[in-house]
Parts: sequence; structure tokens; C-alpha cells
Amino acid sequence: MRFLTLFFFLFSSLSFSQKNNLVEKIDSVAYYSKLANSSASENKYRNALYYTQKAINFSKANHQKEAQANQTYSLGKLYYDVKKYDDAIKAFLKSVSLSKTLKPSSIQATTYYYLGLCYIKKEDFSNAKISFDKAQSCYDTLEITTTADLLNLQRGIIYKSKGDSDTAFTIFSTIIARPDNPALLDTKAEALYQIGTIEMARNRNNLALNYFNKALDLNAKNKNLEQKSDILLALSAVHEKMLDKNNAYTYLKQHSNLKESISLIDNEKLGVDDYEKFKESERLKEIAEINKENIQKEKTSKFSKLISILAIALISILSLLSLSLYKNNIIRTQSNLLLEEKNRELILAKEKAEKASNARTEFLSTVSHELRTPLNAINGIAHLLLEDRPKKSQMNYLESLQFSGNYLTNFINDILEINKIDSSKVQIENINFNLKLLLENIQNSLKELASANNNNFNLEIDSDIPDYLIGDPTKLSQILMNLINNALKFTHNGEVNVITKLIASEDKKAFVYFEVKDSGIGIPEDKLETVFDSFSQGSVGINRKYGGTGLGLTIVKKLVVILGGEIKLESVVDKGSSFSFKLPFKVSKKPVKVSKKLKPNNDCNLKDKKILVVEDNKINQMVSKKMLENKGVVCKIVDNGEDAIEIAKNNTYDMILMDVHLPGINGTIATKKIREFDTTTPVIALTAISLNENRKMLLSFGMNDVITKPFVPENFYAIISKHI
Repeated sequence: MRFLTLFFFLFSSLSFSQKNNLVEKIDSVAYYSKLANSSASENKYRNALYYTQKAINFSKANHQKEAQANQTYSLGKLYYDVKKYDDAIKAFLKSVSLSKTLKPSSIQATTYYYLGLCYIKKEDFSNAKISFDKAQSCYDTLEITTTADLLNLQRGIIYKSKGDSDTAFTIFSTIIARPDNPALLDTKAEALYQIGTIEMARNRNNLALNYFNKALDLNAKNKNLEQKSDILLALSAVHEKMLDKNNAYTYLKQHSNLKESISLIDNEKLGVDDYEKFKESERLKEIAEINKENIQKEKTSKFSKLISILAIALISILSLLSLSLYKNNIIRTQSNLLLEEKNRELILAKEKAEKASNARTEFLSTVSHELRTPLNAINGIAHLLLEDRPKKSQMNYLESLQFSGNYLTNFINDILEINKIDSSKVQIENINFNLKLLLENIQNSLKELASANNNNFNLEIDSDIPDYLIGDPTKLSQILMNLINNALKFTHNGEVNVITKLIASEDKKAFVYFEVKDSGIGIPEDKLETVFDSFSQGSVGINRKYGGTGLGLTIVKKLVVILGGEIKLESVVDKGSSFSFKLPFKVSKKPVKVSKKLKPNNDCNLKDKKILVVEDNKINQMVSKKMLENKGVVCKIVDNGEDAIEIAKNNTYDMILMDVHLPGINGTIATKKIREFDTTTPVIALTAISLNENRKMLLSFGMNDVITKPFVPENFYAIISKHI
């Protein structure tokens, strides 16, 4: 009987242990942190404080120092949000103390920043300055620059509080000079308000009033109620000083009403009773925890004695089983912990790689996009000067300028193309096309380059290839044009052969082999593996002699992979190179619909046509206007979307040329609003098209066509004449 009792007791203990293992999956820092964040977003700050404290207790019990430091920061942030600044300072100082032995992190820097804000609220400006300096040091170590304006704003407030208004004024002026962006609105509004208070103290009331009104305008965009309340009170005070009693009273009343609303919101977050109850419950929990630990120690002591007595009786029966279970449990636990740790490391590494890739893509896209607008001006002015009967001595310079502009345009297009491919924004077409006709068109377009280098340019097209295939002829043309152009450029007095063969045809699919073979300078063996890398060429000497950006083969390789193939390279120096790849196509029996290409028409009759040009760049305004007036067009220029809508509503135009990126509302929204009252006037988009734009998207807003900057003059006139 005693044996059965003992066995039941051990079985129950084992079951209890397994149950605890299940609970641990829920009882975690991440779980409590998620509950705390959810409660805070719903203004249930008492629950948020409770769950944050649970997360701190759990991380402390499990010796997770970094988690404890981070959750203690979260506790301080909650106290800051409900304006319990003394409690917030205690929490932030404890978080800083915990993280002293840890690597610098963004949370540690943010902790110092909010600690400084708390000291400012307590008017302890010396400690505030120390905290902001430590925050700056952390951000510098982490190479984070986005917080510079926030920290400078607080330094300006500290200088102002110490009576150094001139230094404070300089700092605030630097902040308000920054370009507007959503992340900076709150900071700029505060800087404007602070300058206003300085001007008011200097009895320059009109200047102060101007700064306060600007601050109020920016505040309307970020909706910071505390900030708005301060601005309204300042406006009341400055009007009072200017003896404008009516406005002084109006702003004071708005301030009082807003202050009352803020007070109600704060009470909803965490009332006095809730706060006292939370603090009292935490104090009682600490006492209970101590008592619980003492009781647990007593129970543990008694239980240990009982286990010792029972172990003597059962050791011969259960020793092997217990040892086996113990070892297996340790191995399983260690394996699980190792797997979880490695999984976390992989996730972090993946996130870092994705962030780095996205940052690179966005940077290159932005740079290439921003270069298009001034480049359009360069190309346009070069075209206008060439049309203006220049002197013979000027022709070489102008033609060189035009060539350089076209070169830069192609370079920027290549960068944008690589970005699109890397960011998975390239869409594959599946349309009907004639491969033989496509190859012949490419040959015709490159005959002049072949003749310039005295090359024989031959096509070898397998007669077994079906007449009509389904695939992406645009990307195939891009691949072949790059490869053939390279072959013709690096070959002199030789041969360039383009070979196509049908490898297999089955289940209405055709597998076609492509090869571009030349007898040119070849590629060194040590460069064969890197020739497809971005900005890579055979050598510095080749780059200087033949030019080029080194992006063509990068695009080729990426496009071949996207279309389902793999490119191969064979080359021998001074004997030539061979690029080959295989691609699958569907076979079509339908003949290709031949679409009429848009032919440039410089003789189009645009005389006396009225065109509204919406463009914010002054130089591009001048270029567009001059190019249109050269064709007899009556041209009206506006520089923003709002004026464009108003003018289009009250006047009749034969066409509207609409820049996409405008101050205020952009070109797409302006077009959408114009279409509400005018559905017939053609609207043509003028855009330095970016990574996130495409023709289909722009047409969806009601635009009839797209002219891409920098535009070719012939195409510019042709598209206008097509729609006018």
C-alpha cells in the first residue's frame, strides 16, 4: 500500500512538471509585452502597467538582463505617458543601470532621451543636459542620425531656460529651416513656438505672433494637443501685450477648453484611484512574494526530507528509470534552447539583410529619380540650342553636351531597371510575338554600330522555330540588345553572329537556344566569374577605352533568370566571347497583331493650340514652354496642382501636360479632380518615373498618356500630336 502511494506521488510530480512546461510557453516576456502594448493602445494604462511589471518579474526570475532592462524602460515610458514623472525617472534610471554591462542599443539611447524629457518637466535642466548628451553618444555609436533634430530641440530649450536666448534662437532656426516631412512636423512646430516665446520676451510682438501662427499651422498636421494648448496660451499672451483684447480672450478660451479636454483624456488613461491602487497592489505583491518565498523554502525543506526517505526505499527500482528520464529531459531541453536561439539569430540576420537590401534599393531609386528632373533640363536646353542655328564653333560642344545627357539617361535607366528587378517589381508579360521578326528588327537597329566598327553582323535563325511564340518579347529584346551591343562594341574588323536553335518542342512548348558570338577582344579568365557583377568590366583600361557603366550584363543575367533560364559565358582573350542561354516559350498558332508604332512627327500642326503646363521646376518650365512655342503653341505655365485645377475649371485648353510630383497635391490627384468636371481634355503625365510608379498606375487616375523625363524631343512632339 505504501509503495503504491509513493508511486502515485512521483507520477503526480512528473505530471505537474510537464504542466509547468506548457505554462512556460505562455508565461514569457514576449507574451506579457504584447498584452501591455495592446492595453496601452486602448488607453487601459492600469492593465499596461500590470503586464509590464509581469514581464519585468519574469525576465528577472529567468535572469534575462537585457529583457529586464528593456521592460523597465517600457514601464518608465508608461509612467511618462500618464505624467508620473518621478516614477518615470526611477524606472529609466533603473533601466540604464541594468544596461550598463550590455552593448549599446537604440532602446538604451531612447531611455536617456526620455529621462532628459522627464528632467525638463521637473525643470532640472542640468540633469536633462547630461541625459541628452548620453543619448547623443549612444546614437553616434549606433550611427543613427534621424534623432539629431529632436535632441537639438531639447538643447535649445535648455539654453533658453538658462537665459542664453541667442544660442537657443540659432538652434531653433536651424530646425525650422529643414524641409517638411511627417516625422519632423512636431519638432518644427515646437521650434517655431520656442522662437515665438523668445521674440515675445524681446517685445517683438509682431514677429512672435508670426512664429506662433506658423507653429499652429504645423500643429494642425501632427495634432499634438499639449503643444497646441501651449501655442494657444502664447497667442493669447501676445495679443494681450498688443492690447488686442478680443483675440486674447478668444485664444485663452480655446486654450482653457483644450486644457480641460487633455485633462479628461489623461484621467481616462489612468485615474488617481487606479494609480494608487496599482502602487498599493505592487507593494502588497512584494510583501506576498517575500512570504511566498519563505513558505516555499519551508515546503522545499520538508519535501527534501520526505524524498530522501522515499528514495532509500525505491532507489533499487527507480534509479535507472529516473536517471534515464533525467538525462533525456536535459538533452531535450538543451536541444530546444539551442534551436530557439539559432532560430532567433537566423530571424535577426534575415531582418538585417532585408533592411540593408531595402535601404540600398530605395537609395538608388531615389537618386536615379531625382537626377531625371535636372537631366531633362540639360537635354532640353541642348536640343533648343541645336535648333537655334548655333555657330559652327559651338556645334561640337552642343553635340557633346547632348551625347553626355543621353549617356546619363541610359545610365540612370539601367540603375532603375536593376532596382526594379531586385525589388521584385518586374512584371513578366506573356504575349504573342514573332521571334524571327524581333531578331531582324534588332539587326536593323544595330547595323550602323556594326558598320562603324567594320564588323560582319549575321543572324542564324533555325527554320524549325515556330513562327509565333508566347513570352515576353520586351525583356528578350533587352537581353539580346545588351549582348549584341557589347559584342559589336568590343569587336573591330571581325564578326558577330547571333544564333538561335530549337532544342526541343513538346506539350505546346518550345525550348529555344540563343547564342551571341563575337571575334573581339575577349575576357580574361580571372574576370569570367565577376563580369556579371554590377559596375564590373574587364579592366580599368577597357573601361577608359570603350566606356560603359558595367550594368548591362548585370541586367542581362537577372532578366535571363526571371525568364527561366541560365546564362553561360565562354571567352578567350584576343579570340572572342560567346554568351548563351536557353529559354522556354509557349507555342501559339495565332498570327501576331502588328501595332502601328508611334512615329515622331516634327511637322505636326500645333499652331495656335492652347496647352496648360503644370510644372514646379523653373528650368523645366522654361524648356517645355520654349519647345512648345517653337511649334506655335500658346502655352500657360502653373507650378502647383491646386492652381491647375482652378485654371482648368475656368478655361478651355486643347491639352494639359501634368507633372506628377508637385508641391501640395500631386499631379495624379490633380488629374483625378479635373476629371470630375472635364472628361475630354487630354491630360499627359510628365514624370521622372520612380521605382513605385508605372504607366498603368498613372493612367488609372485619368491620364491619357505618359512622357518620361528626360524626354526625347521627337517623342515629346509625337505624343502631343497624337492626342491633341
